[in-house]
Amino acid sequence: MSTDGAKNGSRWLPRLMGVLLLLMGLALLAGGIKLSQVGGSLYYLLAGIGFALSGILLLAQRRIALGLYGLVLLGSTVWAFLEVGLDWWQLVPRLAIWFAIGVVLLLPWARRPLTGPANTANTALLSVAVLASGACALGSQFTHPGEVFGELGRDNSEMGSAAPAMPDGDWQAYGRTEHGDRYSPLRQITPQNAYRLEEAWRIRTGDLPNDNDPVELTNENTPLKANGMLYACTAHSKVLALDPDTGAEIWRFDPQIKTPVGTFKGFAHMTCRGVSYYDENAYVSRDGSPAPKVSDAGQVVAQACPRRLYLPTADARLIAINADNGKVCEGFANQGAIDLTTGIGPFTAGGYYSTSPVAVTRSLVIIGGHVTDNESTNEPSGVIRAYDVHDGRLVWNWDSNNPDDTKPLAPGKTYSRNSANMWSLASVDEDLGMVYLPLGNQTPDQYGADRTPGAEKYSAGVVALDLATGKARWNYQFTHHDLWDMDVGSQPTLVHLKTKDDIKPAIIVPTKQGSLYVLDRRDGTPIVPIREIPVPQGAVKGDHTAPTQARSDLNLLGPELTEQAMWGATPFDQMLCRIQFRELRYEGQYTPPSEQGSLVYPGNVGVFNWGSVSVDPVRQLLFTSPNYMAFVSKMVPREQVAAGSKRESETSGVQPNTGAPYAVTMHPFMSPLGVPCQAPAWGYVAAIDLFTNKVVWKRKNGTTRDSTPVPIGLPVGVPSMGGSIVTAGGVGFLSGTLDQYLRAYDVNNGKELWKSRLPAGGQATPMTYSGKDGKQYVLIVAGGHGSLGTRMGDYIIAYKLAE
Repeated sequence: MSTDGAKNGSRWLPRLMGVLLLLMGLALLAGGIKLSQVGGSLYYLLAGIGFALSGILLLAQRRIALGLYGLVLLGSTVWAFLEVGLDWWQLVPRLAIWFAIGVVLLLPWARRPLTGPANTANTALLSVAVLASGACALGSQFTHPGEVFGELGRDNSEMGSAAPAMPDGDWQAYGRTEHGDRYSPLRQITPQNAYRLEEAWRIRTGDLPNDNDPVELTNENTPLKANGMLYACTAHSKVLALDPDTGAEIWRFDPQIKTPVGTFKGFAHMTCRGVSYYDENAYVSRDGSPAPKVSDAGQVVAQACPRRLYLPTADARLIAINADNGKVCEGFANQGAIDLTTGIGPFTAGGYYSTSPVAVTRSLVIIGGHVTDNESTNEPSGVIRAYDVHDGRLVWNWDSNNPDDTKPLAPGKTYSRNSANMWSLASVDEDLGMVYLPLGNQTPDQYGADRTPGAEKYSAGVVALDLATGKARWNYQFTHHDLWDMDVGSQPTLVHLKTKDDIKPAIIVPTKQGSLYVLDRRDGTPIVPIREIPVPQGAVKGDHTAPTQARSDLNLLGPELTEQAMWGATPFDQMLCRIQFRELRYEGQYTPPSEQGSLVYPGNVGVFNWGSVSVDPVRQLLFTSPNYMAFVSKMVPREQVAAGSKRESETSGVQPNTGAPYAVTMHPFMSPLGVPCQAPAWGYVAAIDLFTNKVVWKRKNGTTRDSTPVPIGLPVGVPSMGGSIVTAGGVGFLSGTLDQYLRAYDVNNGKELWKSRLPAGGQATPMTYSGKDGKQYVLIVAGGHGSLGTRMGDYIIAYKLAE
């Protein structure tokens, strides 16, 4: 028996659904054919046929369309479950649209106009399919793929901090001390009261981006608290001294940065991560030993500027400033400034300067420099220089291409070209007499046929230099013959670790590739085992690859990517991401760059970057925010480089590599809709027990609120750029996520305790201090990050517990 459903309702809804399904089915069919041709899943081809036929049957007003659609939906549900299990965010692009259409087709207005046998089998099959996909969605709410839930279970390990002493309420260096642990002994803010944090004050520096700035203008500053004041610097190298309790400006210093080409637009970066503080009296009060001999000029500086700030500027100067009043210390170097271009040789505007604070010791200021990546094979030296902390004279220099000759460079001479550089921050152990350098690469990053012996030995690793002579005591390389831009961007953290045998003075070096290398900082001997693992081979013509790479047993590496791990906002861009994945070269971590295009995972930004990690030496706990974002690099033979091709940034667009046989294009691995091709989460917060070297907890961190046109805060876990801090009170703070929040966490279990909405991107490392009122404050610079696309601003904001 047949029925004429046209009498029971309008035909427009099934016809509309028919058109929609036909078009979507044909899109899946076309993409599915392509995916199958490159060795990918057959699902999209088969589903495309099924959905297209369902659409045709709906247009024909046939009731069997419901049964066919139900069959395809049920098959899709089984396929999705077999691929990704009960992972909500991976199920969304696979099932969400098809589930929603199934629900619509079950509505009376969709069913009644259909014709055909009047039995319930078709409706029942569709109902079962909708219930099955809904059950998967419901079940996925109770799973937490990628996350680890645990408790540290201790507040004390019978260990103390070995970092240089300072008042508990101060934050006198970028990492609080020159050990770079980002740990404060303040304990007023606890997991029990953190919810009471409220804004104490905010100021605006007035230093905003302008039309003369590069795209990658960033506000990555961590202010200092010393000498009863806060000291902050802006992206244009201006320094402000503020009242810690109110934010009131005490003084301001403007170095009036200049460039010979009249514009900063060509700069790869413009930022100031911080200034460095020196107090003549601190060392006497610290250990009572006599001060080292100071030159006559140095004595003048010491008397006129007993407390100094050292400011690296965007136009390659190092300026000494009186911390009391903001005036230049005229007796230091040449009228208060060192010209860092001396001995460097020629470079393009913005091609050399220091973006990071200098390391300060009792006698020295030690500085490296940013060198633009992938510009050419004839870039400035990456030399590390140590100047007298008082008078600014050059004491020693260490150049990885000439490592044994550390005596000061003779006037008129230049350092070697294109040597490995240190653009990040060094750490210092004055008791051992060493400075620890996290080194980058000899550019270009993806082509290494012309690397020097020094680059092959020292780059992409850590080097310990003798403070007195500048000579290398030891080094450890983490990436051999680096072809993936795995420069060490994180400041090494110095901490005493309690091992099974004894207490060891350790250095922890987080790296882009996800390993945390834990070495004895006396001689570089691994404390946590490091293994040399075989890696994919086959570089471009003329180059070679290292047969193995170093991997620490302590690492936060994610699983290797697979086609099943590809993602998208919809099944369509997910399918296109799967096609991209199959078309790229990818054989796991360290897949060599290629003309085909290679997938680099972890990508250029890395699991850990300049934000480094924070370590609670008392709890023996490491707190951090790992990222997981893949990049694509493609080698372009020189003759194929299009005239006028321009880079977008150092990590995106066409990188010229002038002088090398290949340019390279780089970009994040994104879908056509602008979402990552790999499945979330892309960012976490995590803690590691340094007794056991095990992850205690790992939680997705951050939302999509500021990353999508519609400000919906989906808690997928987003990347962060910036560091964390940890306190004796058991609270950690982080602000670098792509959504604009400063967050507080219980370091014992990772629970988010509190968050505050920021007026601009918080891509900086917070700090904490005590005010004159005895209250503990938490402070963040919220100024945004140009290339990440977060909102720009000029805010400094402090928080304290409500009364």
